[in-house]
Amino acid sequence: MTTLTEPRPPAIRRRGRAALLAIGLAVLVAAGSAVHLTQGTANVHALDVLRLVFGAATGDTTAVVVESRLPRLLAALVVGGALGVSGAVLQSVSRNVLASPDTLAVNAGAHLAVVAVAAFGVSLPLLGATGVAFGGGLAAAVFVLALSGTGGSGIVRLVLAGTAISLALISVTQVLLLLYAQETRGLFAWGEGSLEQNGLAGVRTLGPVIGVAVLALLAMTRRLDLVHVGDDHARTLGVHVGRVRFAAIGLAVLLAASAVTLAGPIGFVGLAAPALARLLAPVVPGLHRHAALLPFAAALGAALLLGADVLLRAIAGPQRALEVPTGVVTTILGALFLVVLARTARITSTAEPPAAGSRSGVSTVRYGVILGVLALVTVGVAVGAVLLGDAKLLLGDVVNWVAGQAGPIVTGVLDTRVPRVVAALLAGAALALGGALTQAVARNPLAEPGMIGVVGGAGLGAVAVITLVSGVGFWTLTGFAGLGAALAMGVVFAVAAKGGFSSERLVLIGFGVYAASQALVTLLITLSDPWNETKALTWLGGSTYGRTFTHLVPMALALLLVAPVLFRMRRELDLLALDEETPRVLGVPIAPSRLLLLSCAVLLTGAAVAGIGVLTFVGLVAPHAARAIVGSRHARLLPAAALLGATLVCAADTIGRTVIAPAQLPAGLMTAIIGAPYFVWLLYRHRRGASG
Repeated sequence: MTTLTEPRPPAIRRRGRAALLAIGLAVLVAAGSAVHLTQGTANVHALDVLRLVFGAATGDTTAVVVESRLPRLLAALVVGGALGVSGAVLQSVSRNVLASPDTLAVNAGAHLAVVAVAAFGVSLPLLGATGVAFGGGLAAAVFVLALSGTGGSGIVRLVLAGTAISLALISVTQVLLLLYAQETRGLFAWGEGSLEQNGLAGVRTLGPVIGVAVLALLAMTRRLDLVHVGDDHARTLGVHVGRVRFAAIGLAVLLAASAVTLAGPIGFVGLAAPALARLLAPVVPGLHRHAALLPFAAALGAALLLGADVLLRAIAGPQRALEVPTGVVTTILGALFLVVLARTARITSTAEPPAAGSRSGVSTVRYGVILGVLALVTVGVAVGAVLLGDAKLLLGDVVNWVAGQAGPIVTGVLDTRVPRVVAALLAGAALALGGALTQAVARNPLAEPGMIGVVGGAGLGAVAVITLVSGVGFWTLTGFAGLGAALAMGVVFAVAAKGGFSSERLVLIGFGVYAASQALVTLLITLSDPWNETKALTWLGGSTYGRTFTHLVPMALALLLVAPVLFRMRRELDLLALDEETPRVLGVPIAPSRLLLLSCAVLLTGAAVAGIGVLTFVGLVAPHAARAIVGSRHARLLPAAALLGATLVCAADTIGRTVIAPAQLPAGLMTAIIGAPYFVWLLYRHRRGASG
C-alpha cells in the first residue's frame, strides 16, 4: 500500500526560506569573523585563536587578539549592522530605494561636525562626539529630504540633492583640514572610514547606543510598514505619519552618527545592504516587512563590511591594510552596486525641464546688451583679481608692469598673480562649456561633468600619474587627466546606453563612477604619499597656486580647438537637447554628433583639471544661469555660459587667496561652497514647480 506525501503548506515553505537565509548569513558572518581574527601583522594563527577560546593561549596571543583584532572585528560588525538598519529605515520613510546615509548627506554632515569640533580645539568624550555627529547628520538629512521629497518619485532628485549638499559639506570639511592641519591631524584617512580601534572602549561605549536605537526601531516595525505603503493608508489606520517619520529618521541618523564616530564615514554599506535585502524579498516572502527586513539588513551590512575588510587585508597584506581605509573598499564595491542598480531600476526616460526654468529667447538687441554686461563684469572681476591678494596693488602698478617699468616687488607679485588669474578665467570658461555640452547631450539640465564622473576621472588620472611616477612633467599630467576624463565618460555613457539611454539613469551611473574615482584617489594618496595630506587636499580642491603661463597652454588650446566645432554644431545642439526623434527626422546623425560633442566636453574638462585641479559645480551653475538669462538657444547660451564660468572661478580664486591672506583656500573649495546654495535653489524651484 503506497502513501502519498502531502505538499507542505506555503507558509511553512516561506518560513523555511527565511530560516535558510538567516542560517546562511550567520555562517557567512561566523566564517568571516574566524578569518578576520587570523589576519594581522602579528604571527597569530587559527590554532592560536582556538587556544584562546579554550583558555590555553599565551599572554602575547591574548594581548594581540583582545586589544587589536577583536576590537576591529566588533567594530566591523557593529558599524555594518548600524548602517544596514539606518539605510533600510531611510529608504522606507522616504520611499526611495537609493536613500542611505551617503545619498542623504548624513555621513558628510556628521563628518563635518566631528572635524569642526576637532579643528576648534574642543575635546569631547565619545558620547559627546556622537551627539555632535548626530546633530550634523540630522540637519543634512532633513535638508536633503526637504529638497527631494518623500513621495518615492524623486529618485534622481534625491541623489542630486544629496550629492550637492555632500560636496558643499565636504568642501567646508577640507577647508577646516587645511586651515587647522595640526588640530585635525589623522582625520584625512579617517574621513574615508577606518576600522582601526584603540581597544574595546569605543565598542563598549557606542554598542549600547546602537543597540537601543535598533530596539526602538524594531518596536516601530508595524507603523513603518504602514508608512512605507502610503501616507493615506497609514492615517486611515490611525498612524501619525509625521511623528513616525521624524522618529524613524532621528533614530536612523543616530545609528549613522554612531557609526561615523566609531569608524568614520563608511561609504555605501547603508545603501547596498538594505537594497540587497529588498531584492531578496520576492524570493523570501515576508522579507518586505520591517520586522524581518531590519534584522536581515543589519546582518547583510555586517557581512558586507566584514567581507570588505577581509578582502582588503587579503589583497593588500596586513601592513598595507593598516594604511588603507576600509571605507575605500566599501565605496568602490558600493559604487559598482549602484551602477547595476541604476541599470535595473525603473526610471522614466523623459528628460526633465530645466530646474530654474529658461527663457524662450531674447531679442538680438537685448542679447547684445546682456553679453556686453557679462563681458564687462568678467573684465572687472579679472582686474580686481589682479589687484587684490596678500599684496594690494594699483592700476598704475599694472600699467607699469605691462610697459616693463615696474619695480622688482611689483614685478614679482604680478609675474605670479597674472598667470593665476588667467588660469582661473580659462578653467571657468572650459568647465562651463563642458557642462553645457553634457547637459545638451544628456538632455538633463542637472547633469554636469563633475556629477557624472568626468571631473573625478580626470582627477584620478592626474593623481595616479603624480603618485606612481616620480618627477612627472606637466604635459604628461595633462595627458593622463584627459585620459581619465575620457575613460570615465566612456564608462558612464556605455553602461547607460546598455540599460536604456535615459538622462536619469545617466546621472545615477555617473554618480557611482564619481564616488568610485574619489575612493581610488584616496587609495592612491594613502598608499603612496600618506604624509603629504595638505598637497593632496590642495590639488583635489582645485588651486591656481604656482601656475605659470606654460600651464595655460592646454586650456587655451582646448578652447581654441572646440570653439569652431561648437559654432558649427550650434543648431545640432539645440536639436539634440529636445528629444530623440526630432534630430533623426531632420537628418542629424545622432550617434556621431553625440560622440563629437562628448569628446569636446572631455577635452575641455581634462584640460581644466590638468590646469588647476578638481573644480565642482562650475559646469552646472554657469549653463543654468546663462539659460535663465539669455534662453536655451546654444548660439547664445554658450558664450554667456563661458563668461559666467570664467567670472565664477576667477571670483572664487580671488576670495580664496584674499579672505585669509597670506594663507589661501583652493578655488575648487570656494566654487563648491558658492555653487552648492545655487544648486539647492534650483532643486527647490524644480520641486515647487513640479508640485504646483
